[in-house]
Amino acid sequence: MKKWVEQKVRRYEHMRWAQEPNRRVLPFSWGLEHIGGSANESDPRGFLKNFVEEKIARSDEWFAVTPAEDYQLKENVLTFTSAIASPWAENNRVHGQFFPTARKGPAVVVLAQWNAKWEEQQAICQWLNKKGLTAIKMSLPYHDRRSVPGHPRADHLVGPNVGLTMQANRQAVLDVRRTLLWLEREGFTSLGILGTSIGSCIGFITMCHEPRLRAGAFLHVSTHFGDVVANGLTTMNVWESMKEALKPEEASYFWSPISPLPYVRKLRGAGKKILAISGRYDPTFWPEFTESFLKTMRGNDVEFESVSLPCGHYSLGVAPFKYVAGYRFGTFLARALG
Repeated sequence: MKKWVEQKVRRYEHMRWAQEPNRRVLPFSWGLEHIGGSANESDPRGFLKNFVEEKIARSDEWFAVTPAEDYQLKENVLTFTSAIASPWAENNRVHGQFFPTARKGPAVVVLAQWNAKWEEQQAICQWLNKKGLTAIKMSLPYHDRRSVPGHPRADHLVGPNVGLTMQANRQAVLDVRRTLLWLEREGFTSLGILGTSIGSCIGFITMCHEPRLRAGAFLHVSTHFGDVVANGLTTMNVWESMKEALKPEEASYFWSPISPLPYVRKLRGAGKKILAISGRYDPTFWPEFTESFLKTMRGNDVEFESVSLPCGHYSLGVAPFKYVAGYRFGTFLARALG
């Protein structure tokens, strides 16, 4: 029976992957000009080695942020200027769909998966409302209303440009923190986060650096950003051009500042509530990476709850798995933030 379920899940995962539109193989680039370097750097590996060590050691500064000066809520859509000025103006205006409850109680920032559309995960926000939680679904960089000309997919959030991908994921963390600052200003004092896939990665890094966050639920968890890109099914097109220039271990190291694993130690003794939900047959966030991440959490004495379901990456979002996951993260966040 286990073998039959695994085969069925893997067939479904490959079917969903094959149906995704607009997937392209873009050229590899070091992109160091996006992280304070030069596009003509003669030793990009040496630059990145120094960059990685400095940013992880001083991550509190790298992910520090101030409130936006132009928050605007209109027709339950929050907008403000991003703390990072990327090369595209469209991407530098943050949009968040606001789902308020009748009272100003706990609130959750919702971060969807890579290439999620504007309307996706709205049902999750409505489910959180039923649990008594206000929700705000923040558009990730280069997604939906933040997409840039010529890129219907969010090619710059997860792409073969090393520096631009780094900038985009840092931008995402800062955007989340600015959203949390707005929620606090509006009177929401019990704050949580819910992330899926790349949203899980961004949400976890935010939780490690944001004292305002009390609880987080993470759907799909892994070790390093580069581990997923080099090995995952959904990122095969990204790795296609990268593999000629980088080894998998180099990708993991160079992208470690935008990875969960280096920051786990920050949660030791923090008293935050954490739930990790994963798929046992996930071909994108490999189970080996998930187990390594959870082992690191245990090794750092970080308390957490975990759920492993007999599904994959895409299939976590379909019945019956989505109902099991929804019940778990809904009740978890309501309890942790109530």
